[in-house]
Amino acid sequence: MSKAPESSFIYGKHYNAPTKSWFNSFKNEWVHDVRYATQAGINDAAFEYIEVFYNRKRQHSTLGYISPVQFLENWFRTQHQERLVV
Repeated sequence: MSKAPESSFIYGKHYNAPTKSWFNSFKNEWVHDVRYATQAGINDAAFEYIEVFYNRKRQHSTLGYISPVQFLENWFRTQHQERLVV
């Protein structure tokens, strides 16, 4: 019986880097030093972090230090302008 190779062996050691980076940000910015009374409380906090803060407000270095919402708005504006030119 052979053991399946680990993902780091197949994809390289940085395969999970974006996920690990996201969880690190979430824990440092939202979870550390906070006690949640229920599982629902932490679920609500996670939802708020992702949908309200992370996707709408937090500036991302990979997007030129703008929020994902601003990046998407800029992209839609560019697409619309390109259609007007064509």
